[in-house]
Amino acid sequence: MSIGAGIALFAIGAILAFAVNVQVEWVNLDMIGYILMGAGALVFLIGIVLLARRRNTESVSRTTVDPATNERVTRQSTSRPDDAAGL
Repeated sequence: MSIGAGIALFAIGAILAFAVNVQVEWVNLDMIGYILMGAGALVFLIGIVLLARRRNTESVSRTTVDPATNERVTRQSTSRPDDAAGL
């Protein structure tokens, strides 16, 4: 969601900076456009970094039959590949 928000902010800022030719006394629309473009680029980069840091979780479930008692034995394990590397 943050990647899309970053792209939207950048697009709105580009429209304000390059496409709008309205002069307002109390605000500079070009500067607001440049600020929105910078904020959009920053939000986009933060979204990419957070997406890359997302951890994957792996669940494994095994069911076997105990030959001595003829009962089903279920083993479940959950592992995170990043935790195994010590990160």
